[in-house]
Amino acid sequence: MLTSVIIAAATCALMIASILFFPEIPLGKRKIGTYWIIVLLGAVLMLATSQVPLSSLAAAFTDSSAVNPVKILVLFLSMTLISIFLDEVGFFRYLASRALRFAGGNQKKMFLVLYATVSFLTVFTSNDIIVLTFTPFLCYFAKNAHIDPKPYLVAEFVAANTMSMMLMIGNPTNIYIATAYRIGFGEYFLVMALPTLASALLSLGILWLLFHKKLSAPISAEPEEVRLEDKPLLIVGVSVLAVCTLFLIVGPYIGIEMWLVSLCALLLLLLTVTVIGITRKRLPREIGSTLKRAPWQLVPFVLSMFVLILGLAEQGVTDKIGAALGSVAPIWTYGGLSYLAANLINNIPMSVLFCPILSGLPEGARLAGAYATIVGSNLGALLTPIGALAGIMWIALLKRQGVEMRYREFVLYGVAVSLPSLALNLALLSWIL
Repeated sequence: MLTSVIIAAATCALMIASILFFPEIPLGKRKIGTYWIIVLLGAVLMLATSQVPLSSLAAAFTDSSAVNPVKILVLFLSMTLISIFLDEVGFFRYLASRALRFAGGNQKKMFLVLYATVSFLTVFTSNDIIVLTFTPFLCYFAKNAHIDPKPYLVAEFVAANTMSMMLMIGNPTNIYIATAYRIGFGEYFLVMALPTLASALLSLGILWLLFHKKLSAPISAEPEEVRLEDKPLLIVGVSVLAVCTLFLIVGPYIGIEMWLVSLCALLLLLLTVTVIGITRKRLPREIGSTLKRAPWQLVPFVLSMFVLILGLAEQGVTDKIGAALGSVAPIWTYGGLSYLAANLINNIPMSVLFCPILSGLPEGARLAGAYATIVGSNLGALLTPIGALAGIMWIALLKRQGVEMRYREFVLYGVAVSLPSLALNLALLSWIL
């Protein structure tokens, strides 16, 4: 037992250190992230020391249930690739441009419109994609308009990581925990809709109090005019996303698993775009660009973290943690602990760790604990940059754009917004469940 704990703890500590101090290493003309390499080495060590029997690992990766990590990765990557394709054809950039133009020269109106736009898009796509798409656009606009970009950047990040709780597809942690406890797409939405909307409105109010003075400054530039260069491909992408979302809702009722729905939607998109490219007698460059931008590093990262947590479960560590936590007030206990734990080991590893711990709860408390952990995994991203991969990527992107966001500043904004939001969300969950 002690060996598995040491390996897991050392791996997580080194992973966090890599994120803070050496996030990338050069490999020829490219740079690769170090966090997933460290976790992969930890998983190899866990296997090499026989903390995880190969038979248990094989059983987990071939499991026919929805908790199979391969199925979860297929679901997440398929939805992410569809979102990236929409970004490649200019969908998100176009909507951002139209939203800012609608706001005119009024910063306060622009702030509200941006928050609403990001909130709406995040519900149906991925919080990571929205953050990575909107951030360069906002930095560019703010620089040319001679205004402070931070109110908009913070609002974008808060909205994306709050509204990502609304649907299962908004965050890979939602997918992992919900599928592990057989929570259907529609069932999930009915529980999480009110807490998510309430948290989003509360966060907006707090952000307004924090930034309303900065938003009084005049704007000296017009938003960039973005045109849709390929409307047929845009229509295909939006249609596939709409049909996919519909089948994700009805799939559990007709016996179709969500990973299969998302995979079929992605294959349909790729096939349709390829056929369109053939008729145009040119290669569909959008497919290549989409595949190139996909977060492939999540595959070894998630699978390796799963091995680490499986090692802890095999050695009885997760059972002992669950017994220590008990079953009293599971929403507040697991919501608060998952929120904090996400900022110690990142929200994806935290979700993988908490799933077997939750299984030790009584049946009535298990579902409540699962929803609370989902809340903690999303809102935990707002406390520190370590809380989620979105935060890590966002900080790195801001540096490339010449915008300084210090660790302490991020935490101050995060505490002000996420703690009240967490309390309200968990209170509403307690009332609903």
